[in-house]
Amino acid sequence: MDGEILFLGPEDVATLLEPVALLESLAGTFAAASRGEIDAPARSELVLDGDGGLLVMPGHRPGQDLIVKHVGMYQGNLARGLPHHPATICAFDEETGVLRAVLDATYLTAARTAGAAALSIALAARPDARVAAVIGAGPVAAAHLAVLAAVRDLDEIRVAARSSADAHALAERHGVRGMEGIEAAVRGADVVCLCTSASTPVLERGWLEAGVHVSSVGYAPPGGELDPWLARTGRLLVESRAAFAPPPTGCAELAGIDPDSAAELGEVVMGERIARAADDELTVYKSMGTVIEDVAAAGVVLRRARELGAGLRIRL
Repeated sequence: MDGEILFLGPEDVATLLEPVALLESLAGTFAAASRGEIDAPARSELVLDGDGGLLVMPGHRPGQDLIVKHVGMYQGNLARGLPHHPATICAFDEETGVLRAVLDATYLTAARTAGAAALSIALAARPDARVAAVIGAGPVAAAHLAVLAAVRDLDEIRVAARSSADAHALAERHGVRGMEGIEAAVRGADVVCLCTSASTPVLERGWLEAGVHVSSVGYAPPGGELDPWLARTGRLLVESRAAFAPPPTGCAELAGIDPDSAAELGEVVMGERIARAADDELTVYKSMGTVIEDVAAAGVVLRRARELGAGLRIRL
């Protein structure tokens, strides 16, 4: 109703953001972005003294609400029992600019990040890929485990992390195989998904099999979890060539690489670029964490919420 604001909490968002619908929306939205149809300004950053800061990410696809995402960057929150990347999305009416909805976006951020990585797997992994290794034990790693089945029929999913106890606990919750050590999980894997907050590389090149697909979604400038050599050597996929800008817009691991050497996911979806040329080729997806993904995910959540009457509506 006019004048009402829709509020969607974590449980609402998790229920509404169905994996297949998310992947379909991501594919279409990335294609639209590569055609120049998405307005996604560079994100801005507010850094506080000590542990804390805020990323602000506006975005818009014609025909949908305008969104502004706010993401906290508080590593100390883990000791407080809080997410270290708390997030909120505000959605505004396209025609009037009036606030229409507020979404808890902490789970949405993990899900859309994992969804984009899963899309890269669907586009770039070898057709016979059957073993995946998920490196990390936090919410984004958990989201990867939830979405991988939507893109590939896998025989085995392994989980490893810098903390073996955390990796085994996550693996047990999802019914997959927990591993002792990252090397053990990676050797023999066809797909390797990096989902850590590490500021230095977590993979060694000698662990990787020929033809592996590596995805990396961690963001920890001025360093990062992905060995820059892998990005330079493999066939590189990105969400947007804005990923080559310095942080906070882009990825530290891509510094100095020619942006034209990479294919955007949307270009591959449209058939304008290829994601893999040979079975023995290394393919690499490096995520910057773009609002393009939030536009796609928020679109799914808001559409289904309005169809189903979900959430809480308040007139301010």
